Amino acid sequence: MPELPEVESARAAVEGSALGRRIADVDDTDSWVCRPHPPGEIRAALVGRKLTGAFRRGKSMWCETSGVGRSRTPGPVLGIHLGMSGHLLVTDARGRLNEGGDWLGQRAGRAAERAAVKPVWVRFTLTFADGGSLRLFDQRRLGRIRLDPAVEALGPDAQQVGRKEFAERVSRSRAPVKARLLDQSVVAGVGNLLADETLWQAKISPQRPADELTSTELNRLLRALQRSAQAAIENGGVHTGEVIGARKTGAHCPRCGSEMQRATVGGRTTWWCPQEQR
Repeated sequence: MPELPEVESARAAVEGSALGRRIADVDDTDSWVCRPHPPGEIRAALVGRKLTGAFRRGKSMWCETSGVGRSRTPGPVLGIHLGMSGHLLVTDARGRLNEGGDWLGQRAGRAAERAAVKPVWVRFTLTFADGGSLRLFDQRRLGRIRLDPAVEALGPDAQQVGRKEFAERVSRSRAPVKARLLDQSVVAGVGNLLADETLWQAKISPQRPADELTSTELNRLLRALQRSAQAAIENGGVHTGEVIGARKTGAHCPRCGSEMQRATVGGRTTWWCPQEQR
């Protein structure tokens, strides 16, 4: 599913192209994606308002909204979860596209092309008064739109967590370190691919009990996590990680050439270098 870098690209698309535009209409008729809100409830809450800010913690993102007309009382928060393959398409008054979310291939605009062919895969739409729109394109229908989402159960964002808090949270269990990284209540934003890339960069086995990591290793792990996340944001997603292409049978470590090893850790398929990651 989209991980922190993909969700950040969606947040950035909203921040760059959707803020400050008055909402003229809302299509919230997909009762599954918009649950528990019945059709029309999100529309009634948002029409006449503007998106005033786009925010993210881990894999969750949300937008704050303005008052209606001259009212300075803020409106509800619009929560947007991309699910397994969600992608946001934001167009301006001239139809120019800004997009972000799950990686759909090399060409920018591919989601827009698919949305034109399969409009049923557009699950939620904000139409702006200037004629542009914000659309959630979600082929698998696993995304989620809701008002005033709860984010309190999430741990600190993986890009923003401090060294001391990260070490305390990760090391407070004997669970494998990869399982700790995947636990969104420990640190928010790390998915399967980012965890494998981070552990490979830090040269730490995914199977190591988290409470056995030294302070030096925990510091190295956090640096690797934040570097890997930033590199993925800049390069287009977690699929661009250095070890991701080696996550397959018969592949070899990009650093030392050892054959990669596979197992299930934290309920997820995991690949690592048995020579370097200890």
